[in-house]
Amino acid sequence: MEKININIEGRIYSVDKNLTVLEAARECGFNIPTLCYFNHGKCSLASCRVCLVEIRTARGGKLFASCVYPVADIPAEKGFEIYISSPMATAARRASVELLLSNHSKDCQTCSKNGKCELLEVANITGAESGKYEGENTPVTIDELAPGLVRDSSKCILCGRCIEKCKEAQGVGILGFENRGFQTVVAPAMNRSFAEVPCLQCGQCINVCPTGALSEHREIAKVDKAMAEGKYVIVQTAPAVRAAIAEEFGAKVGEEDGTGRMVAALHRLGFQRVFDVNFGADLTITEEAQELVNRITKKVAPLPQITSCSPGWINYMEFFYSDLIPHVSTCKSPHEMQGAITKSYFAKAHGLDPKDVYVVSVMPCTAKKYEKDRLQNAAVEGLPDVDAVITTRELAVMIKRAGIVWNRLPKEEFDDDLLGEYTGAGVIFGATGGVMEAALRTAHKIITGEEAARPDFTEVRGMAGVKEATIDIKGTPVRVAVTSGMANAKPLLDQVREGKSPYAFIEIMCCPGGCIAGGGQPFVKPSLMPNEDPDILDTFREKRAKILYDIDANKPIRQSHNNPDIIRLYKDYLGHYGSELAEELLHTSYVKDRPCFPTVEKKK
Repeated sequence: MEKININIEGRIYSVDKNLTVLEAARECGFNIPTLCYFNHGKCSLASCRVCLVEIRTARGGKLFASCVYPVADIPAEKGFEIYISSPMATAARRASVELLLSNHSKDCQTCSKNGKCELLEVANITGAESGKYEGENTPVTIDELAPGLVRDSSKCILCGRCIEKCKEAQGVGILGFENRGFQTVVAPAMNRSFAEVPCLQCGQCINVCPTGALSEHREIAKVDKAMAEGKYVIVQTAPAVRAAIAEEFGAKVGEEDGTGRMVAALHRLGFQRVFDVNFGADLTITEEAQELVNRITKKVAPLPQITSCSPGWINYMEFFYSDLIPHVSTCKSPHEMQGAITKSYFAKAHGLDPKDVYVVSVMPCTAKKYEKDRLQNAAVEGLPDVDAVITTRELAVMIKRAGIVWNRLPKEEFDDDLLGEYTGAGVIFGATGGVMEAALRTAHKIITGEEAARPDFTEVRGMAGVKEATIDIKGTPVRVAVTSGMANAKPLLDQVREGKSPYAFIEIMCCPGGCIAGGGQPFVKPSLMPNEDPDILDTFREKRAKILYDIDANKPIRQSHNNPDIIRLYKDYLGHYGSELAEELLHTSYVKDRPCFPTVEKKK
């Protein structure tokens, strides 16, 4: 690593030659605020101008955007000096923020980013005042048509972070700068709705938006209405939610397994039953692993088999790769399977009318909000398997609204009522590679009749964009691949399309890192303050994943097929894998060449 000397505020520092002024300053202990910069080396065109610094030479000082200016161009030996706190620099940064505020909606109290708004935080740092500049505002677009996302251009500061994230993570790039000058907005082409373009509804754009311009389509009111109407309201929570929910109440990332307190809070919110979608994950694996084995041994469908748990990936497939439908597992995702079982098996056992059973899923994912509305997922009397989906963030809103104090909650267990037991395999679904590892544990049992000598298939763990491994199952080599983020998945899908894929099984998750980094999880914002973890955006996925792997390691049962409640479900109700009832309740179908979201097609 080649070093260079730079002069910051009159002192000499030795830094990596390849850094920008912003990165170098942060390494040296200085905090330069910014809005368009959102990760190491990732910046959207220096568009916000909030990170301006003064760079002086013997000829005087000039302002430069520190997020893109390379330190290699300003060595101390040539007389260059960087000033962050000079009157010129501080006044310029303050003016930049005041100009952003002048064209920004002021409904902070009802904003989804209330308390976590980076614009407000930067305004506080720079001393910017609202109302300093007044005049006509940019025309506003409110887009509420899409099932998962809401766009409010009155809160957009044109930082471009969402544009870059959509391209970087998903390779889709549905967002861009539309129009010019004062009419500029960030939007899909021609300022169309998210529902009218091939948006995956993954919510990764929400996660990087510094304001409330992008948010999830909240369904809290639907849950309130169901409770008020006397429905039998059941809640079920996804594996990844427990790894992050405590962050909404002050815990550091990776600090607390929130399972026990989350369950206690849900009991206090008035849900009739509190179930764990880990049960549904175990059920999914029981079906999906058998499907994989049948493809390998009986050649009933083409290889590779591709997982179907991620609704963002399913959206992507139906938009761009629907010719690969024969390769995609027909298994519903875990919460949909569990919803169908709840409205059939559970309802029947308790004498409930399925029409009175209202299932709420707490998910780390905004794409699940569309998945629940798919017509193919209506297995019981034409009813949706799941009635409402709220995100981890929405659950936190409900807990706070109810006056529940997180740190004073006891740690309670999920309700053990037919759907209560889960295994370690179900827990790890929340991290990239988890579905693959869980499936391999069960596939080994099906193929060999024996449990794997080691339940940990660590070859498929980790946050790499693509992971490959060959697993020897008692002389049967099974070559697998794991990927997350559609930009990473595309080369693997092209291989399948061309008939050149060497794999038997591919796991695809839409969100980079898997569900732990889903679009409905607590916000992990860039560190604006010196005492915060400057590397948190690089490490938060690993920290959340560790919570899930630790739970798995400590579970007495770690294979989905050994879940006693799953065994009882097949014995008492489903019969066996492949039964007519299992097919009806647990499997789905896909749409070829879907142009947009059906809700919009109907409105047109």
